[in-house]
Amino acid sequence: MRICVIYDCLFPFTVGGAERWYRNLAERLAADEHEVTYLTLRQWDRGAAPALDGPVRVVAVGPRLALYTESGRRRILPPLVFGLGVLWHLLRHGRRYDVVHTCAFPYFSLLAAAVLRPFRRYGLVVDWFEVWSRSYWHDYLGGLQGRIGALVQRACAAVPQRAFCFSELHAARLRAEGLRGEITVLRGLYSGSLEPAPARAADPLVLFAGRLIPEKRVTLGVAAVALAARRIEGLEGLFYGDGPERDRLHAAIAEHGAEAILSAPGFADAELVEADMRRALCMLLPSRREGYGMVVVEASAHATPSIVVAGEDNAATELVEDGVNGVVVESDDPEAVADAIVRVHEAGPALRESTARWFAEHAGELSLEASLEQVLASYALVDLPA
Repeated sequence: MRICVIYDCLFPFTVGGAERWYRNLAERLAADEHEVTYLTLRQWDRGAAPALDGPVRVVAVGPRLALYTESGRRRILPPLVFGLGVLWHLLRHGRRYDVVHTCAFPYFSLLAAAVLRPFRRYGLVVDWFEVWSRSYWHDYLGGLQGRIGALVQRACAAVPQRAFCFSELHAARLRAEGLRGEITVLRGLYSGSLEPAPARAADPLVLFAGRLIPEKRVTLGVAAVALAARRIEGLEGLFYGDGPERDRLHAAIAEHGAEAILSAPGFADAELVEADMRRALCMLLPSRREGYGMVVVEASAHATPSIVVAGEDNAATELVEDGVNGVVVESDDPEAVADAIVRVHEAGPALRESTARWFAEHAGELSLEASLEQVLASYALVDLPA
């Protein structure tokens, strides 16, 4: 088949769960001898597009643009430019594709593909990593812009498509937005070994790893670890990542007088993060918003339990069974999160062994390969325009 994959970012030029998903998807399709084109914004220096395995043809349909504001929020201009670039490409080349597979966000590329679908006669497959609530739209963009964003999202849900989500939370929201037809929930994005690591004794270390944006609430993590350290002898906190909240992270460490026990070294390579994940008491993910929560699965693969905070926009709670592979905290109060850290510490090796069993039981469905197989099978079932 001839397949066009559309996403405005490309791993490793930008790093995230969606970036990894689309690169893995494109390379797997090419390995199965499909003809694959990957449309994106330019993220590399001028010259030839980067080579992907397969091979995959990478096409930049827009210039290099800063995707985020200094506060960590998505800028409006790049999605518009990307949407126009996708529209122009599909207008010229759309008939060469059997299937167009796009991310719903940042929306305008999906709308471009939907407008041309009846004329270029390709099937349309859409991944919905998140479906934002109206309250979140308001918080993210404000009153007027938030209402416009919510309307655009609803228009995208009305498009005839074969839809995939990565959590039950966002699948339910997508149905509520009015999408007609089947929605498939993919559970697997994990590309590591499916053999669970043996449960080893933990060091008194709380680990955070993620992009430092407001939604991750890293300062909540700092406050919680500082409080838990009063009750757990020798407890330390390690906060990996970078982003617009980095100054606030360092200020929070100083505010709590925790420079001796908390460190924030920025980004680290995957091998170092994995080594610390293996020895950590727990993975701390205090986010208010997660479309999936990959670090929970990665931590579980190393028999390390995770702590997540319940919230209406946090799908990561679907990956934690309280008391089995971690703790779900019902409040975003630092004392409540500190109590969860203490609870994990007191559970000791039994919780680590339980986490290893949880991963062994769920590894198959959590694997990237399982999701890729479902997506590949779906292409044969995609409806073509009449």
